[in-house]
Amino acid sequence: MSATELPFHAVSGLRLATGAAGIRYQGRDDLVVFELQPGSTCAAVFTRNAFCAAPVTLARQHLGTVQPRYLLINSGNANAGTGRRGLEDARLSCVALAGQVGCRPDEILPFSTGVIGEHLPVERLAAALPALLERLDPSVWPSAARAIMTTDTVPKLVSRQFTLNGQTATLTGIAKGAGMICPDMATMLAFIVTDAAVAPAILQYCLQKAVASSFNAITIDGDTSTNDACVLAATGALGNPPVEDADTADGIALQAAVDAVCLDLATAIVRDGEGATKLVTVLVEEASDFSEARQVAYTIAHSPLVKTALFASDPNWGRILAAVGRAGLLDLDIERIQIHLGEVLIVADGGRASDYTERAGAAVMAEPDILIRVTLGRGDASARVLTCDFSYDYVRINAEYRS
Repeated sequence: MSATELPFHAVSGLRLATGAAGIRYQGRDDLVVFELQPGSTCAAVFTRNAFCAAPVTLARQHLGTVQPRYLLINSGNANAGTGRRGLEDARLSCVALAGQVGCRPDEILPFSTGVIGEHLPVERLAAALPALLERLDPSVWPSAARAIMTTDTVPKLVSRQFTLNGQTATLTGIAKGAGMICPDMATMLAFIVTDAAVAPAILQYCLQKAVASSFNAITIDGDTSTNDACVLAATGALGNPPVEDADTADGIALQAAVDAVCLDLATAIVRDGEGATKLVTVLVEEASDFSEARQVAYTIAHSPLVKTALFASDPNWGRILAAVGRAGLLDLDIERIQIHLGEVLIVADGGRASDYTERAGAAVMAEPDILIRVTLGRGDASARVLTCDFSYDYVRINAEYRS
């Protein structure tokens, strides 16, 4: 599906525009501006990578001082690993946009994605802004979804409407990411906007809760980027009384909508993993606590041996069993563990299930969407992680990334 065919709802109080700055790519848009109406509120979560990109550092600083009016996003260059000059380049980018629109530089949040270790060509970015700003429009979501792409093969755009205070509210978001994906937020970017009025503290709470079970529960290759960021903005154009309590009916409705949009975008990222052919859900149940369940789930999801078996549609269940065993759980009673591929029981009572057949396992592994379910028999906690397989193309794409 092309970007122009993606269904969406425009968000009142927001205008967007895209442009071609020639930052790295030729013949395609690589620059996006979000314009939020005055009075909008904004929340964000960022990468915890110690080598966080310059725009991440600056965006954190700006968000700590005022509510933003603009988001400025470029693809093709991460502006990460660029030291003091990188910070100055990010600052100058904000200065350039501020000079065009008449706001303060700290009212702009900058974001970058692309190659690490190269300086951002600020002069090209600044030169592209005047023409871009003439095209600000509420309906440019599909073009924005495509402009932020790097190794993505498809744009990622999700839109929902929900009821808030008896009115129809809108929530629309875009994301990019296909490799270097194992977010740890609180090269993935996500930008989500609603027309509802929401208090800043509730917006931040809502985003962090949604991210925990979506963007922070996926992995393509186990690599956490220097540039990961997720933004949730609320324009207030709906005119509803601001949502100020997460436990009210409006707060619950808002949370459900944000949860759904974040999960849909996160799933789209994994499904579009570099070279991926399968979407894989790893579900760990009956753990003693959430941390333990998550630990086992990620051990399976990160295993190159499991991921290559998935690509080959090879029901090599021993690789899954071995991953569970090396996940680091203390006093693990292997006799109580069960492992399923889809609905097929493959491991029970410490070894291969008595009625398991290779044919049944192979049938599940041949599906495009696969569930690996592990029951530990240690408690009531569970965790779910989304991942994908490793194909030949993953190696090719990343070997050729800078060429």
